[in-house]
Amino acid sequence: MLHQEIVVENQRLAREADIYRLVLKGTVADTAQPGQFVHIKVGSTLDPLLRRPISVAGINRPNGEITLFYRVAGRGTRLLAGVRPGESLSLLGPVGKGFTLPTAGELLLVAGGIGIFPLFALVEAVDRSQVKVKMLWGGANRDFLEAVGRETLFQMGVDYAVASLDGSMGQPGLVTDLLASELNKKGVLVPETGEGNLLGSDAGCPEDWGRKAGFSVAACGPRGMLRAVTELCIQAGAPVEVSLEERMACGVGACLGCVCTVRTTDGALERKRVCQDGPVFDGREVVWDEKD
Repeated sequence: MLHQEIVVENQRLAREADIYRLVLKGTVADTAQPGQFVHIKVGSTLDPLLRRPISVAGINRPNGEITLFYRVAGRGTRLLAGVRPGESLSLLGPVGKGFTLPTAGELLLVAGGIGIFPLFALVEAVDRSQVKVKMLWGGANRDFLEAVGRETLFQMGVDYAVASLDGSMGQPGLVTDLLASELNKKGVLVPETGEGNLLGSDAGCPEDWGRKAGFSVAACGPRGMLRAVTELCIQAGAPVEVSLEERMACGVGACLGCVCTVRTTDGALERKRVCQDGPVFDGREVVWDEKD
């Protein structure tokens, strides 16, 4: 689980965004799955002490390479930005439970800001000859969306729609507005107070909904966005997986510093470790209001 990976690339995406693409070569690519992450030691000493969790955004098994994206947000990621090609990094991973790969139908991906990066590996892993994929992505403004998108999403050959908070690119507003529009087009979005849903009164249990609807949803972004996505999917009777982001210390489930609450099938509340039991969860099981 502990690896030494060689840095192939560590490059800033664009001047408009303090976001870097990091390509590492080694053995992590042998077993990495979409939705998992790695825990990186960013310094050569014990300072900083804690590793940094970064989601796997790309997996190239033939070349033994993984691609990561990170935003410089503090001392640790600033140190990481100074690492040069040819140097090595200590990694724990791949860590956690990843996304379910659909084999047919349609997959809607919903991303908020830099939450788009973990979804790239899912796009690459899905057989797009069998599964129709569409990315819905929201960001603050055109500068951010273009700076990141032109180096990533816009080159992937996948259908997409964008939303910006200031209305400077794509649909004005939130990415959840895009999702609501997509669900309305499918005729499956109904009010929370409605009896059943538009799939019919014989829609069956929640596990059957996605098969009847013919699509599923995977999302990554801020917690409030993930909650809203889940609520829309429940109204639409669609299965939804969410990738949670929590502060982590050990990354192996020992410190219990990244726990979240889920509701089991029998209605009981249970504490789960995001680093080991997640970071990907069934959105319908997550207790979004921790007071619940």
